[in-house]
Amino acid sequence: MKPQIEASSLNVLSKKQFTTRMTQCLRTTAFAAALVAIAESSHGTLFQYSVTLSGPNESPPNASPATGSGEIDYNDFLHTLQVQFSFSGLTGPTTASHIHAPTATPFTGTAGVATTTPYFAGFPIGVTSGSYSNTLDLTQSSSWNPSYVSANGGTTAGAESALASAMAAGESYLNVHSQAFPGGEIRGFLIAIPEPSSLALLGLGACGFGWRVWRRQRP
Repeated sequence: MKPQIEASSLNVLSKKQFTTRMTQCLRTTAFAAALVAIAESSHGTLFQYSVTLSGPNESPPNASPATGSGEIDYNDFLHTLQVQFSFSGLTGPTTASHIHAPTATPFTGTAGVATTTPYFAGFPIGVTSGSYSNTLDLTQSSSWNPSYVSANGGTTAGAESALASAMAAGESYLNVHSQAFPGGEIRGFLIAIPEPSSLALLGLGACGFGWRVWRRQRP
């Protein structure tokens, strides 16, 4: 009988440990979700996008060995677009860079220029590698291609709304043009990064899944 008593005690202890850990998991995740909700209600929503640039991503594709990567952050409360990326290995000096939108089909095709032409303010021209970081004020006409504003109600607000929709739908891309490829040497479509609130929900789901698995496997 003694071994049975010891085994029973171990089972109870294991359950207590698991329950404690699950409680901690749920509390931590719920707290994180609450913080995100407070931040979003106070400062709007930050939509984050990653971008990977290459020659094969161009339309039509090319064999350029150049690469690039970065992040685009859109804040719908501050009406800003933070653009930051780096690139290297271009076969010709840079001539332009901007965001295009919207393509007819997500993650494929071409579109007109949405942001400042011929390139972002302060973008390095005449180089084969470099980096760029700047925040565009979307309420200012200087942040836009005039024709894009005209095509979207004639206001910067209309242009912002259109670009936000294009980015969310996978219909916008970042392009770097060079003397070797005037139409664009490397480009990459903007891909949404999961929001912190979405990650919090995934965390809650993981906690719940762990509880169900434990319930099924315990004696």
